[in-house]
Amino acid sequence: MAGETKFEVEVLTPEGEVFSGEVSQVSTRTAVGEIGILANHAPLLAALRPAELRLHLGGAETQRYAQAHGWLQVFGNHARLLLEEAIAPDDLDAASLKEQLADAEQRLGESEEGSGAWGRARKDRDRAEAFLAIAQG
Repeated sequence: MAGETKFEVEVLTPEGEVFSGEVSQVSTRTAVGEIGILANHAPLLAALRPAELRLHLGGAETQRYAQAHGWLQVFGNHARLLLEEAIAPDDLDAASLKEQLADAEQRLGESEEGSGAWGRARKDRDRAEAFLAIAQG
C-alpha cells in the first residue's frame, strides 16, 4: 500500500513476548466489538475478548494469533496487547479444544449463575469457542 504508515506493536503474555515490531494495522476484538488500529490512533484502553488477532505487517503479509482475554493499550503511536495467551493458529489442537469446550459447558451448567466458578467456566467456554473456530479455519 503506497504511503502506508506503520507503528510499533508489542504482544505480551505471561510467558513472554510473542511479537514486537512495526505493523500497518492491528485487528482484534474488544469487549464491545471488532476494532482496527492504524498509525496515529487516539489513546485507548480496552478489554480484549478471545478472538483472532491479526497483525498486518504490510502489503498482503499478515501474522495471525488466537488471542485469549487481555488488554489493549494504544498511546503515542504504540500499541501494547497484554494477553493471557497468544497462539499461532497452526499450533491449535482442535480435538483438545473440543474437550475443553465440553468441560467448560459442563462446569457452566453445574455452577450457580454469577458465582466465581460460573464466571471462570464462562470465560473458559468463550476462549475454547473462539480458539476452536480459529483452529477449524
